Amino acid sequence: MLNRRIILAYSLTAGLALATLSACAVAPDTAALPAQGLAAYRNEAELTDALSRWRSAAEKLRGEARRSKAQSAGALGATAQSAAPSAMAKSADAATGAAAAESITNAQTAGVDEGGIVKRAGEHLIILRRGRLFTVRVGGDALQSAAMLDAFAPGIPPQGAWYDELLVSDSSVVVIGYSYARGGTEIGLFDLAANGSLSYRATYHLRSFDYYSSRNYASRLIGRKLVFYTPTLLHPWGPLPQQMFPGVRRWQGQAPAADFKRVLPATRVYRSDDEFDPQQPLALHSVTACDLGAAELNCEATAVLGPAGRVFYVSQGSVYVWTSASRNRRHTSLYAPEDPAPTALSAVFRIPLNGATPSALKTAGVPIDQMSFLEDDSAHLNVLLRESGAGEGMWGSEHSGGRMALLRVPLAAFGDGRGAAQREHYRSLPAPAGYSVQNRFVGAWLLWGSAGARYRAASSGRDQVDAWALRFADAGDAIALAPGHSVERIEALGEHAVLVGNAGIDLHFSSVRLSPIRAELAGRYAHPGASQGETRTHGFFYRPTARDAGLLGLPVLSAGAGRRAGVFSGAHGSASVLYLRQNELNFTALGELHAQPGAARDDACRASCVDWYGNARPIFLGNRVFALLGYELVEGELTRQGAHERIEERRRISFAPHATSPEGRYSPFN
Repeated sequence: MLNRRIILAYSLTAGLALATLSACAVAPDTAALPAQGLAAYRNEAELTDALSRWRSAAEKLRGEARRSKAQSAGALGATAQSAAPSAMAKSADAATGAAAAESITNAQTAGVDEGGIVKRAGEHLIILRRGRLFTVRVGGDALQSAAMLDAFAPGIPPQGAWYDELLVSDSSVVVIGYSYARGGTEIGLFDLAANGSLSYRATYHLRSFDYYSSRNYASRLIGRKLVFYTPTLLHPWGPLPQQMFPGVRRWQGQAPAADFKRVLPATRVYRSDDEFDPQQPLALHSVTACDLGAAELNCEATAVLGPAGRVFYVSQGSVYVWTSASRNRRHTSLYAPEDPAPTALSAVFRIPLNGATPSALKTAGVPIDQMSFLEDDSAHLNVLLRESGAGEGMWGSEHSGGRMALLRVPLAAFGDGRGAAQREHYRSLPAPAGYSVQNRFVGAWLLWGSAGARYRAASSGRDQVDAWALRFADAGDAIALAPGHSVERIEALGEHAVLVGNAGIDLHFSSVRLSPIRAELAGRYAHPGASQGETRTHGFFYRPTARDAGLLGLPVLSAGAGRRAGVFSGAHGSASVLYLRQNELNFTALGELHAQPGAARDDACRASCVDWYGNARPIFLGNRVFALLGYELVEGELTRQGAHERIEERRRISFAPHATSPEGRYSPFN
């Protein structure tokens, strides 16, 4: 299945590369655009007509391209050109509940839970791994396996599906996956009993394209409202667009595609006055909200039409979708003081979660990932931008490029989509020289830095790598930071921050003191012979114990271990979770909790047999400290000898199916 995801990305890239002809645009009817929000299509006929004109214009350009190719290169060239669209058509066809009393997920926005691989529900941890759900009782002083259940419906063929994300609301356990075989997002509902047992309730399918992102998560939970962002690529030569619109069906065994009940009417499809480019795929950017409190899963969708490049962000009240077009020519530069009037290369859509009319604003540049966004308390949207990029899909976040700027715009500037962010809304910022830029808003500050700049530093003989901090609402300049290592992760430490990354074979942690007037490097810790074992945001967790003190944990691998090697990485050593004590921004190493070394065991995996979202997490429950390491949950205990504090293993359990540990302890699931 890994190959299928790569093939999907390759097909889309190949399709975008066909945009070599002069623009021949198709614009929607904008005569009745409202002043404060986007216009929806008035009925199905109007939507069908707009999409048909776009498809016809694209087909005309396609024919002209074939004839031009045939005349200049002969029949062989014409055959090669006509073969490319079939690959794109193929890709189109493939295509905070009450239980969260103490969150164990490193979420971006307070009150907005994100799909993960482990959640807490009362006295139990629920763990999603390799197509199965597990519960472990941790209430009181317990550490005991409780239950195991397939993460998919009884009788459903799990092949061709990935079960990636887990959410919990009261006693409802939700598993979010993507099924290539069944054509969309799969929503599995399970009931959690007080004793930790699980029972299957229902499975629903949401018709959608692949949502996979190397950094973002597909699902959010706000109270009892389950929220999805799903892009749907509408290729002119693919299936009829309406056949691909979001629809929901309940799994009742093998069922035809006709069983999908469309949940996106034409009157909930919005557009600005931007033209539909027939040289490029058009994307239906859909936000679907489902009520977990209903007896039957009740879902409603809202969508905007725009270019295929996308990054999305969820605040407590809205979903923001940033769209951008991909072209062969280099993107026009970001708006800078010496530039002429800005050209709208992209747009940002604001889709309220209360059902109100979406709004939009024309913009320039591309966000790196969801961490580039912040809707702040002063009713402004802040977005860190790069000059060019393809959005966050299929490792796109790791390859944005060019100059950088901050967009800070009042929410009141959003409207019917004809307006654009103005000169005063942009600030030019210094850009790191490396690739894979990391960024995060922490309090009143924005921080950013780069992973790949370490190579530039090594080749130039420099002993530092640049990172930056900016008070985003103030007029001051960005403050340069020189941690002396790459920046592969930026996280909050209460009111302050930490930069994490390698210098050579050692993994470094540099704290950043963030005061009302300046940002400066403070403490430093280097962990020898190690690298991050998890790059996603959920791999890190910080538990404050006082205003300027706390514990942090991060999965690490020994030097030379492959990131995809799993928690036990063979001859290179075993994975572990590293714990540090932070006190007034100085670090003290507490030690590690290790995975049990040994040969890999056959777990009879039937689905999701690659850990796309990782398999290791630090977990803090009150004063207790845990490490999730594959199929093991290890509990540590903080001990003190004189002035030295250490974490030592207290006990561990294996919840692996059909597994026996080297010590002879048996899983209850044999």
